[in-house]
Amino acid sequence: MNSRRTPLAPASAKAAPPGPGAYDRDVDPNIAFAFGTAVGLLLGVGVVWAWRYSERQHEDVPERPEPEVPPGADDVLAVLRSSVVIVDAADRVVKASAPAHAMGLLQDTRLESALLRDLVRLVRRDGQVREEELTLDLGRGGQRHVLVRVAPLTSRLVLVLVEDRTTERRVEMIRRDFVANVSHELKTPVGALNLLAEAVAEARDDPEAVVRFSGRMKREGARLTRLVQQIIELSRLQGDALVDDPYEVDVAAMIETAAERNAVDAEARGIEVTTRCDDELFVLGDGEQLLQAVNNLVENAVAYSESGTRVTIEAAAEGDEVRITVRDQGVGIAEAELERIFERFYRVDPARARSTGGTGLGLSIVKHVAASHAGQVEVWSEPGEGSSFTLVLPAAARTREHDELRARPQTAPIQEVRP
Repeated sequence: MNSRRTPLAPASAKAAPPGPGAYDRDVDPNIAFAFGTAVGLLLGVGVVWAWRYSERQHEDVPERPEPEVPPGADDVLAVLRSSVVIVDAADRVVKASAPAHAMGLLQDTRLESALLRDLVRLVRRDGQVREEELTLDLGRGGQRHVLVRVAPLTSRLVLVLVEDRTTERRVEMIRRDFVANVSHELKTPVGALNLLAEAVAEARDDPEAVVRFSGRMKREGARLTRLVQQIIELSRLQGDALVDDPYEVDVAAMIETAAERNAVDAEARGIEVTTRCDDELFVLGDGEQLLQAVNNLVENAVAYSESGTRVTIEAAAEGDEVRITVRDQGVGIAEAELERIFERFYRVDPARARSTGGTGLGLSIVKHVAASHAGQVEVWSEPGEGSSFTLVLPAAARTREHDELRARPQTAPIQEVRP
């Protein structure tokens, strides 16, 4: 086996240069310390600058803008009669029409009703348009019957349309009640007439019975005629439209006529009817309607008063108004009943109304006559002390001029003094 030996380097050969680490051992410690300190300072300054830069970047980030309402939405909201609300993805109201505020749909920046909020979330979730009739309790806005339509407006916004149907619902309920009451009221005299006709036929051989039954038939027929006339009159007035061709109506003559129409019934019941009226008192309107309204008030006062009492009809000017008051000393009306006495066919005492032939339409007609003459009806009553109904109407120009003359101070004529 052959073996190879590596020849040794000659002694005269040059030494290899030192490695990199060889110089580290030769660096001055002070220089190394200074170099390290400088590097640390640079790193510290860099960290502080980076932190401050990050703070500035964070502060300069703009807040997320409100959802952009489509152009022209404000113009549309301004002309719509329905209440309109636009809600964003966070259930915040970003736009609302004036009727929506008036109805009380909003509470700060959200919808007041939980039912509406739930409906908005359903539409946002599936994108389907929904339309529902709801009864909303809006707090200060009261309870409202509404038709709601909710639809997506954009990817983030939801449109809510609310149409107030409260008045229509109330009118529909009144119409149903009116039809039911009319049917009942008509059925009573018609049924009585049928029974009396049969009684007359059976008592044809008894003259006294025929006279008695025929008298009752006459009263029932008069009651039926009066009811039909009042229904027709009420149907003309229930729109509360102002009278077409108003003319000056003499208030003094009107209340005297109303007193005369009820004089016979009042005398039969032992009730005194008195009148008192200012001079030159006139209102603009329909004389027949106004007379009917005053007559209804006097008729009720006589019907609900006891024998030996007094019914007073007064008329006076007060500012730009004429106040016609019918005051009685009758049984009075409980406070709980006052809100309903102007409803059609409502009677405080049904038994007394049946005995006097009342229809329950008189005060309702008074209310509508006042409304059609730009006036109103005021009522005061205490059980056991009597009632007071006041028809308040705008005074005619003639009355106002007379009041101005009467209000002027009267000065004595200047007398000529001769020396």
